Amino acid sequence: MKIQNILYTLAFPLMCSLSGCEGEKDLIIIEDDLPIKTSVLYMVGDATPKGWDIVSPTPMTASDEDPLLFTYEGNLNVGELKLCTATGTWDVPFIRPLAAGTEIGKEPIVDASFKMHAGDPDDKWNVVEAGVYNLRFDLRHRTMSATWLREPDAPEIVPIETEALYIIGDATPSWWNIESPTPLEKKSKYVFVYEGGLSEGALQALLTPGDWAPAFILPMTADSKIGKTGIEAEQFNYSINHNNMWQVEEAGRYRLTFDLEHWTISTEYLGDYSLEKLYMVGSATEGGWSLDRATEMTAVNGVEGEYTWTGYLSKGTFKASTVKDFDAPFYRPSSATCYVSETGITATDVVYTTSPDDQWNVVTAGNYTITINIDKMTIAAEFLGDPGKRPISTDVLYILGDAAPGNWDINNPTPLEKKSDYVFVYEGKLFTGALQATAVAGDWNVPFILPTVNGCKINKAGVENGELDYLVDHTNMWQVEEAGNYRLTFDLGKWTLAVENLDGGEPVAPLYMIGTATDGVWSLDKATELSPVAGHKGEYTWTGYLSKGTFKACSVKDFDAPFYRPSSATCYVSETGITATDVVYTTSPDDQWNVVTAGNYTITIDIEKMTIATEYLGDPGKRPIATEALYILGDASPNSWDIGNPVPMEKKSDYVFVYEGALNQGPLQVCLTPGDWGAAFILPVSNGCKINKAGVESADFDYSPDHTNMWQVEDAGNYRLTFDLSAWTVNAEYLGQ
Repeated sequence: MKIQNILYTLAFPLMCSLSGCEGEKDLIIIEDDLPIKTSVLYMVGDATPKGWDIVSPTPMTASDEDPLLFTYEGNLNVGELKLCTATGTWDVPFIRPLAAGTEIGKEPIVDASFKMHAGDPDDKWNVVEAGVYNLRFDLRHRTMSATWLREPDAPEIVPIETEALYIIGDATPSWWNIESPTPLEKKSKYVFVYEGGLSEGALQALLTPGDWAPAFILPMTADSKIGKTGIEAEQFNYSINHNNMWQVEEAGRYRLTFDLEHWTISTEYLGDYSLEKLYMVGSATEGGWSLDRATEMTAVNGVEGEYTWTGYLSKGTFKASTVKDFDAPFYRPSSATCYVSETGITATDVVYTTSPDDQWNVVTAGNYTITINIDKMTIAAEFLGDPGKRPISTDVLYILGDAAPGNWDINNPTPLEKKSDYVFVYEGKLFTGALQATAVAGDWNVPFILPTVNGCKINKAGVENGELDYLVDHTNMWQVEEAGNYRLTFDLGKWTLAVENLDGGEPVAPLYMIGTATDGVWSLDKATELSPVAGHKGEYTWTGYLSKGTFKACSVKDFDAPFYRPSSATCYVSETGITATDVVYTTSPDDQWNVVTAGNYTITIDIEKMTIATEYLGDPGKRPIATEALYILGDASPNSWDIGNPVPMEKKSDYVFVYEGALNQGPLQVCLTPGDWGAAFILPVSNGCKINKAGVESADFDYSPDHTNMWQVEDAGNYRLTFDLSAWTVNAEYLGQ
């Protein structure tokens, strides 16, 4: 709340008591600042010992003589700070300097006025000299004083116990990737060692990947140098303030040794090292065509431009690149007829081009050493033998296809149950149609588990051929000939599939979910089918993602037929479960289960016992929206609101779509399915989000069957609209009239 609002709140009862609030009276303004009454005061900012931790910021101490006089005496780092009277939220007033960036340093500050407000401008003090300070904040008179006392006190060295240590920064192989920093090797309880390449740039160390908030291991002073002669200072700090960084001055191979007991670091330069990375990608590699899972080759020490890798290659193709970008040039053979086999490679010359898309062709699966020299533009392949079919290691396995309950939804395939290290079992309904298996949800570019021949039959008699293959080439599929309940047993150690029919041909009645909480929304053609539970007559189950919204269930795809539904309109599904488990089967009233927490669930409906159960499995966040087509419609689009003929966008990659052309003034929405107003649309998160010559007001979008929100195009003209259905963002670029 701003000061003027506080004053008004305090003054209003006083005015009422004096005037009786009869008629219109002149507003009394109190211009003098009132004392800030609080029993606690905290500092927050990277200059403070607790950094930007708003949950547990650095407290100040109230004076015994005057409870509105607060002091702090201790270390301050170079950085920013402001003060607050509450923790756990940024949406409160903060105590700030009158001018942004007011410096705190060796020059004393005496009784300087300050201000207090929430929101912008986010003015803060700037500590320009690290040291021990005495800070004094007088909340009665709204003044502050600061006195530099001495150089910073040395931190108390307490042994740091951890199972893992990582380095991060420009100088490291992982760059600033907090989710996947570069690990060190644990040598003893407190000693960790990194041996490998470092480039010129910054370096820090951390204990916990994925989190910037905890304390990092840092140098005692900013820009402490690491070079060929060693490290500038061996003592390190363990602090939540992340300003200080080591600076690697010369790229090369290094050995870094961290002693977490005595808080020291030693460095040893091991020689020159090329930090340029080289990756192999293709159907012959374990990562398939996924750039995120590209196979990284190792730079050969002392041989400029040479990289090597040893491992298993499947039958298939591969090429190599220094960047993870399919639009960039690749290292490849000079023709499409270069083969890798047990006799070696048919041509050793390498070219670096974007086209034609020639690739090395592995015709004999097995273990190889591949060596590529990007300076000499050569490749060598050494066959090390065929280990046979290696066990496929994975913690999860899924089925997908026309025959699977999840159909071809790669983002939500049907999971199997892991029975042992390599054995996975699916027990449930299969439809007639194609079937494949994968260990990675959400990615078509990785190897799939497939039959060795296309069209391998699955029916009530079992499987035609139980042998498996594991390939990025997804041509081969099993064909389920008879719908029913089955047990599929995949043994990834032996590369076999066993199939058992569980219902002896007895017909299985379907059960479908429909509603705004489901992927198909209100489209009966896209209704979500539950799977019968083997051995439990009348029981059906489904696992997948539910949005906030409602759903009901039916046995026939007909809105005029009865539906399975809750007995009242106030039955809620959330992370805590479901508020009522009874089910009714009626045509009216149109009560539906109400999902109030979006996330992954297992839904189980028993139409014999007339019960429902829900299990919340967690919130995966915004899942990529998989579609082959995307369209714009609305007053702003060339075809206006013609849902049967919306304007198509161009698909640039799996999740990126672009529209380039004219837009009129007016509202705009985006749909996936022409002719269907009942499906979910892509919409702005707030109604009236502006698109104009400056771009789009907010890049975030929503995906909802509630079509209330619309973008508003303010300036007619030619635009480029780019929708990223993985990041859930839109970018608008004005191209002119």
